[in-house]
Amino acid sequence: MKIRLLLLFFLFLNPFLQSNAQTLPAIGICSSFTNDSMAAANGFTFLEETVRKILSPALSEGQFNEQLQSIRRSRCKIESCNVFIPGNIRLTGDSVDERKVLEYVDAVMRRAKIAGIKLIVLGSGEARKIPDGADRKKVVQQFVGLCRKMAIIAAKYEVVIAMENLNTAETNFVNTVAEGNDIVRAIAHPNFRLTADIYHMLREHESPESIEKAKGILVHCHIAERERRTPPGLAGDDFRPYLAALHKIGFNGHIMMECRWEDPGRQYKPAYEYLHQQLTEAWTTK
Repeated sequence: MKIRLLLLFFLFLNPFLQSNAQTLPAIGICSSFTNDSMAAANGFTFLEETVRKILSPALSEGQFNEQLQSIRRSRCKIESCNVFIPGNIRLTGDSVDERKVLEYVDAVMRRAKIAGIKLIVLGSGEARKIPDGADRKKVVQQFVGLCRKMAIIAAKYEVVIAMENLNTAETNFVNTVAEGNDIVRAIAHPNFRLTADIYHMLREHESPESIEKAKGILVHCHIAERERRTPPGLAGDDFRPYLAALHKIGFNGHIMMECRWEDPGRQYKPAYEYLHQQLTEAWTTK
């Protein structure tokens, strides 16, 4: 009787275990919070804003508090931001003002904690660009040391910085997930992790294997189609090899569409459905 009851219990529990094991990452969108209602109505559950718009020290306390009220009313959760470091604040080279950088980071992180932002993407291609003629090896050491200090500040406010790969048309430093992986592992701090931008991977012809090698430190993802950074489905790009790599490493972060939208009202829903379908296929493929 006990054995029979146990068998019945596990038969009842099994579908729930399978469902949990196959839970898909949340699909979000990089967009202004003013598009929140439209994004939520078309299936998106997370929205990624910019530091410049909602967290920048250049905003007065009154402006910040006004944005904060809008964020807290949003239907999509806003837990991440991009456009972190402005181009006039250097992260590499002889003109780096470390004190200025760290004061800026502290101000942003303080506001991030208040706003409930848990992750900030470090793209900032101009800020991190290696100056012409600079010793690359020394610059990398400089950048690693500075980012470790930034990570310590982020930890104080319980925020994660996630380095993003950018293609060679946007910067000359950390152009691949593989290079980002090396940098993040050298920084070796739990509050400094990696974002895989699949659009930039496609532009650089980078293999999905780089995602697999970033297991344990890859926590966030951006995506768009290769040629014109269009929304998923417009050109019909096949993202499944990259999504399958995310599944293989047990990725449980968010996948955010960072695209050029011509008509969001018409494009949001088919883009969401297209990516969701490919994600489902990748997550159910053994």
